Amino acid sequence: MTELISKLKAFFQVTLWQELPEESNLLVCWLFNTLRVSYIMVRELATGELNLRAMSLVFTSLLSIVPLIAVAFSVLKAFGVHNQIEPALLSILEPLGSRGEEITANIIGFVENVKVGLLGSLGVAMLFYTIIALVQKIENAFNFVWRVKKARTLARRFTDYLSVVMIGPLLIFTGLGVAATVLNHDVIQQMQAIEPFGTLLIVVSKLVPYFMIILAFTFLYKFIPNTRVKFGPALMGATVAGIMWVTLGTLFASFVASSSSYTAIYSSFAILFFFMLWLYLAWFILLTGSQVAFYLQHPKLVQLGDQPYQLSPRLREKEGLWLMTVIARRFCRHQPAFSLQDLEEETALIPSILQELLMTLVEGGLLVELSGEYPSYVPAQDISSIKVSMILNCLRTAEESDLLKVKSPVEPAVDKVLQQLAIAQDGVLAELTLRDLAVGKI
Repeated sequence: MTELISKLKAFFQVTLWQELPEESNLLVCWLFNTLRVSYIMVRELATGELNLRAMSLVFTSLLSIVPLIAVAFSVLKAFGVHNQIEPALLSILEPLGSRGEEITANIIGFVENVKVGLLGSLGVAMLFYTIIALVQKIENAFNFVWRVKKARTLARRFTDYLSVVMIGPLLIFTGLGVAATVLNHDVIQQMQAIEPFGTLLIVVSKLVPYFMIILAFTFLYKFIPNTRVKFGPALMGATVAGIMWVTLGTLFASFVASSSSYTAIYSSFAILFFFMLWLYLAWFILLTGSQVAFYLQHPKLVQLGDQPYQLSPRLREKEGLWLMTVIARRFCRHQPAFSLQDLEEETALIPSILQELLMTLVEGGLLVELSGEYPSYVPAQDISSIKVSMILNCLRTAEESDLLKVKSPVEPAVDKVLQQLAIAQDGVLAELTLRDLAVGKI
């Protein structure tokens, strides 16, 4: 038994992360990649970071659920599909059993009692602020998963969040309505009497809600993080989250059905207890699926085991100089500016390192970030006036401004060596500029 444990430990710590032979078939590669992602996911979940994010979203959700549904109800009512809200809530809260029906009835009652005309301008402003605060909290959680260090700008936050609140529910409920209409069409009804089409249509009708869940999760994974998420990883992450939703929902329903002792202890508070617990599981599932999508989009991190990775001072200078060169070369060719995702593909740097270098160069006045759907970067000055020595100095002294100046005695010999190195570097670099690097005049 001890030998088996030792072999398993060696496999997960060493063998799993080694390069596979080039002749390995696709099945083996897929299996190893799945095991790597699963191992990293288990390790990430063990740290408790996602738990904390999911817990904070539960509290915000409790404050924002009624205003959110009220606004969605108003928008859907204009298109005549507002009657779909209650069935959707019942579906989401289905694991709560009869308690889910009670909570749904209470929420719908609260929404119907919201009279916009009686709220006044301040009340309406608070209503939208509560909703925007919820979406902002969700974005921060997704940005944490995707290692995005900068949130949306205020202008983009306002427009994008309102799009999520108003257009998202409309698309989802319209899709549900179209699916129901198609399944109830006369031609489809006639085909149900013909086998095997009848059995196939029954299976499809039962799978439609799950497809809608996966599509809704895919929409969230692509739209909420402040970065470009590819459709494939988003769909795979949504599929994993959808499977977890169904599985944990079934287990949670069994738990609620057999929890008469909790009802006896908590009395009327038991319904709130179960509701909060299911909200926590729902957010946890969403964040877990998003993390799966992140690792699928960044296979290099999977191969590295997502271990903490820091550049050495030498590599920091090399990668930073290379980054400035590729951005300047794109600028010289009058091509569209590199976005963060373009730079990831161009330089093959991992996201956290790339963002750290970009922030350093932006704060040093060498790059400027352009606003848009996704941040993009161009030189902040004429590239003929940016000397290579300026870039190296910016990369070397990036963290010194945040530290207190320490006055400590320095050996004259050490000080002299450093001065000689600086003089030698100035002699080598001379008037070498970023333009020279970009056009290859070296």
